[in-house]
Amino acid sequence: MTEPAAAVVSIQGLTKSFRTGVTALENIDLEVAPREFVSLIGPSGCGKSTLLRIIGDLVTPSSGTIRVNGKTAHQARVDHDYGIVFQDAVLFDWRTVSKNVSLPLELLGWERARRKQRVAELLELVELTGFESSRPWQLSGGMQQRVSIARALSFDPALLLMDEPFGALDEMTRERLNLELLGIWEKAESTIVFVTHSIPEAVFLSTRVVVMSPRPGRISETIEVDLPYPRNAMTHEEPRFFELVTAVREALAAGHGGRAARDTAPAAEER
Repeated sequence: MTEPAAAVVSIQGLTKSFRTGVTALENIDLEVAPREFVSLIGPSGCGKSTLLRIIGDLVTPSSGTIRVNGKTAHQARVDHDYGIVFQDAVLFDWRTVSKNVSLPLELLGWERARRKQRVAELLELVELTGFESSRPWQLSGGMQQRVSIARALSFDPALLLMDEPFGALDEMTRERLNLELLGIWEKAESTIVFVTHSIPEAVFLSTRVVVMSPRPGRISETIEVDLPYPRNAMTHEEPRFFELVTAVREALAAGHGGRAARDTAPAAEER
């Protein structure tokens, strides 16, 4: 019998407290298998972005263990095992689209012909062929995010971390990019951990939705999304889609548990 593939992300007993005295995360256990699309959702301040940053070795946990591809998060970062996409595209205006995408490959020392071929493949993947010489400021917000995704995928990482990448976009653009992201995920055969505030977005994209409680963030429930792939615009009209949206909404409400609102001061590092 074939043994199951090792988890891409494995977290056990993880807690994060900041020097301000705020505990953002408490006793987190989470495993993400290869080719999964896992969304983290919860109220503002629940620590979902902090959890993503810990996976990406941008924040250090206070206690607990985390392994990425069987390595420490730090070693996984050194080995370029993952790419990160933030809410803002974070592109360099003085570099063309091609040069923005190729930047990680330049830093890795890839020779020019190999970089050029890889960039062409990626721009085709994100449907930006023909915009190689454009500057970021000449592109729409959605196109800029596609450049950012292409850059994150440039060195073929096993894991893609995405922190509300479509949160600042209008609803129509967001829905279109959701469809495009699913196509990219299926073609690239990558694993994605995705932070969002949108319940419909989480259900539409994911194989699993991880619901987090108010601060200190804990995993209150995990909901398997059994909608078939490939998904399309009509998926939003299916009865099962509405059932799953309701299930996530109820899990979020139950996670609040009637607690009084607290710790509401905004802190980007603790989202």
